[in-house]
Amino acid sequence: MQEHQKHSMAAITLGAIGVVYGDIGTSPLYTLSVCFSITNLATTAANILGILSLIFWAILLVVTIKYVAFILRADNNGEGGIMVLMALARRYLNGSAKKRIVILGLFGSALFYGDAIITPAVSVLSAAEGLKVLSPAMAEFVLPMAVAVLVGLFLLQRFGTASVGRLFGPVMVVWFIVIGLLGLHSIMQAPQVLAALNPWYGLRFIAAHGYGAFLTLGAVVLALTGGEALYADMGHFGRKPIQRAWFCLVLPALLLNYFGQGALLFRQPSAISNPFFMLAPKWALLPLIVLATMATVIASQAVISGAFSLTRQAIQLGYCPRMSILHTSAREIGQIYLPFVNWALLVAVLVVTVSFGSSDSLAAAYGIAVTGTMVITTLLFFVVARINWRWPLPLAAAITAVFLVIDSTFFCANLLKLLHGGWLPLTIGLIVFLVMNTWKLGRELLFERIHEHALPLDSFIENIEHYPPTRVQGTAVFLTGTTHGVPHAMLHNLKHNKVLHERVVLMTISTGDVPYVSERVEIKQLSNSFWRVVAHYGFMETPDIDDIVEAGKTCGLEFDLMDTSFFLSRETLISTDRPGMARWREKLFLWMSKNALRATDFFQIPTNRVVELGAQIEL
Repeated sequence: MQEHQKHSMAAITLGAIGVVYGDIGTSPLYTLSVCFSITNLATTAANILGILSLIFWAILLVVTIKYVAFILRADNNGEGGIMVLMALARRYLNGSAKKRIVILGLFGSALFYGDAIITPAVSVLSAAEGLKVLSPAMAEFVLPMAVAVLVGLFLLQRFGTASVGRLFGPVMVVWFIVIGLLGLHSIMQAPQVLAALNPWYGLRFIAAHGYGAFLTLGAVVLALTGGEALYADMGHFGRKPIQRAWFCLVLPALLLNYFGQGALLFRQPSAISNPFFMLAPKWALLPLIVLATMATVIASQAVISGAFSLTRQAIQLGYCPRMSILHTSAREIGQIYLPFVNWALLVAVLVVTVSFGSSDSLAAAYGIAVTGTMVITTLLFFVVARINWRWPLPLAAAITAVFLVIDSTFFCANLLKLLHGGWLPLTIGLIVFLVMNTWKLGRELLFERIHEHALPLDSFIENIEHYPPTRVQGTAVFLTGTTHGVPHAMLHNLKHNKVLHERVVLMTISTGDVPYVSERVEIKQLSNSFWRVVAHYGFMETPDIDDIVEAGKTCGLEFDLMDTSFFLSRETLISTDRPGMARWREKLFLWMSKNALRATDFFQIPTNRVVELGAQIEL
């Protein structure tokens, strides 16, 4: 048993290395060169030691202490990620405080999409740029190679990551061992570079360069990209495997490589054009380019999969229109594919890749989304620590203040890059936030309009039982988004068809602020012929009518799908001047509603058993 547990832990840790650390693991490809190029710094000993010191302490304080030691403790039934943290933080809040938490979480989630567009572009481009080191004449092939790799990556998404995922762990283990050994070999030739472990060199660099050092901090943060993935992927692997992978392999390999690049610059200052690939001897350059390309594809895959998961969470929590969700694995519930998100990301990534053309140019755009999410995560962590965990205010405030000072400094440093590409992820984040917020407000307004004229359910059922209309054989299931009032579809059915089935089920699918639920179906008999069914789902789960029917059988409510009709209300929304939302937002909401996936397809209801009844509603 003990041997089996050890084997399982090793396998999970290997998987964590492959999926969780792809993004931060490929940061050495471009971080150090961008730190020098962003302000055209000379490769002097003082500058090399200063920048290496900043990178070392940034990784130690932000990734190791903040995320690995503290943030990973904020799990929601084992799940992590900023939207999960938002759900956790708002659990015990009400009113305006809850709304502020939701806005923070939404904006942090929206920024992730900016990151999901730039990460594949900058990672794959930086790997392809190794061709220029191999031969300057191959520079013209860098962009076509990057585009080809990216197109292939997105085309493979519909097949799922189950088969490819088995290769992720071993490839990334080889990657970290190789970059660590390359760094170690270089350090042995210039061991004086290890003086950068002393924070004094970083502080002296900041004092000496002032505003230039502040700009450099905007590049230092590139060493931290992917830190949020440690938290976001916690539900797949658990806290301990992620922590073990970080301390035993990832952290040592990263530090060795960064310091190895610094040692190379001591010996060969001209290597600043691409210090990562110049660490390798000539004979190993081509294999290293191939390995780097594989590593960047894996890093991109983790971000793309994260975008799929985040979108599903947003749909379930009511912040995004319904869209097609395909499960790519029969065993892993988290492996999903969203066609619309996939193709939208591909178009955006290709536009960004071709427009910017190089990893250095894209690196200027990189950082705002990452640091913005870091700041929001810290603020949400304070709420969870203070309210959910009941930490004393001085303790929670002190720890949060340290993290917030660091995160805010990096964020402000990246704001200086706003006109040089930093506007891109910020714009993407603002657009996604606007869409999510408009959808949530629009749905709330829609329910409000529906409830304005809703009939009380209790008196309606009592009246039906006493003065029954014509009853027909079978079961009618009326899908309704609320447990209050008579569903519109039922009223329209009685009005136009003047009949009612002998058994009526009012079904509501409810999504909670937890990732998964154990008690799925709640059934209550309202009268001789009326039943109430509430199906509970977590925001990491996708509703399925077949599952609900099966769960209902165990609770005493059995019905044959072939003798059941599902009634849905299909609303035709009309924009008006009534108070609620601005006119332009109403039109945006109407457009999203029109293009949202039909409820019958999303809930996987057999199409030949569905009756849709229309209703016009003025917003």
